[in-house]
Amino acid sequence: MNKKRLAANAAIGGGIVAAMVLIALIGSVWTPHDPLRINFTARLRPPGGEFLLGTDEFGRDVLSRLMAGAASSVWISLTTVTLAVVAGTVIGAVTGFVRGWTDRVIMAFNNALLAFPGLLLALGLLAVVGANKYGIILALGLAYTPSVTRIVRGTVLSLREREFIESSRVLGNSEAYTMFRHVLPNCVAPLTVLATSMFGWVILSESALSFLGLGVPPPAPTWGNMLASARPFLAQATYLSILPGVCIALALLGINLLGDAVRDRLDPRMRSAL
Repeated sequence: MNKKRLAANAAIGGGIVAAMVLIALIGSVWTPHDPLRINFTARLRPPGGEFLLGTDEFGRDVLSRLMAGAASSVWISLTTVTLAVVAGTVIGAVTGFVRGWTDRVIMAFNNALLAFPGLLLALGLLAVVGANKYGIILALGLAYTPSVTRIVRGTVLSLREREFIESSRVLGNSEAYTMFRHVLPNCVAPLTVLATSMFGWVILSESALSFLGLGVPPPAPTWGNMLASARPFLAQATYLSILPGVCIALALLGINLLGDAVRDRLDPRMRSAL
């Protein structure tokens, strides 16, 4: 039963994520209409005909804006996760392997950051760096770095006294070589699981920030600011709020299912139960 569930999660989640990435790639180079072109003669046109998913309050094609929004969300999420994983891995590896005062000072600061919810910390950082695409990447990347740091540090602490690490030292290998050759490769599995989940967190956080007006500024489309701009038209054009909401929900569903499959495959305890 577990194997069937794992296969189903991997197939459904992987299919949804692959479709989202494909749409994002297509949306970055081609859309049926210009997602920024204003056409008041086609304002609030319902789905069908020339505009397959209708138009918004400015006559812009909703399908084109959803595709462009997918491209923006995927790019922001990938860049943010990469920033958080790289920074968190470096900090966590250094603190876990070096120990001493370096570990105490950095982890005290890291734990202080972990006391704040990621979205709240990102809101504070955006107030400093400004609401734009690169500001979101920096704010969310810094907000999620402490989680990566803690995971990597815990893994390094569990490995640094193991026999193969001692053997590497006895052979005369430097601490840096031992860390990069023997310690960090063992961090790949937990980091893969965390990065998969973090991808979904970033999409949700970016959508929430855009909904609050602190994300990518209009007229550039994102799923979050499309939801925000649809609020005055809930009764008149319900599709304006339903469509980006469905996109966000499907993206999170696919990422969560894929994350569960990756965790079950890489976690030794879960693997033994299959």
